[in-house]
Amino acid sequence: MYKIAVMGDQDSIYGFAALGMIPFSITDPQAAERKLRELAEGGGYGVIFITEGLAARIEPEIERYREAGLPAVILIPGVSGNTGRGIMAVKKSVEQAVGSDIIFNEK
Repeated sequence: MYKIAVMGDQDSIYGFAALGMIPFSITDPQAAERKLRELAEGGGYGVIFITEGLAARIEPEIERYREAGLPAVILIPGVSGNTGRGIMAVKKSVEQAVGSDIIFNEK
């Protein structure tokens, strides 16, 4: 069975442990890149949630896993609020999968 991780600042992720996810409190971009690589390439994780704020600082590393089947890297809002990056990443993935924008119906 695959594990689920969540990465970001402590205030944004501390509650996810109650849902059975494994939290990694990380704010340093270099440490986050190393941890993402570790989790994705041999940690047995099927889903890795990353706060939008942290994801903005490690975007090139996240892109490495965008096309891969596993793990799914999903952006979530942090305590600082929703930046819209998460929904735009989902929109982009759906467009690639189905060939058109079925979420916002924009042309």
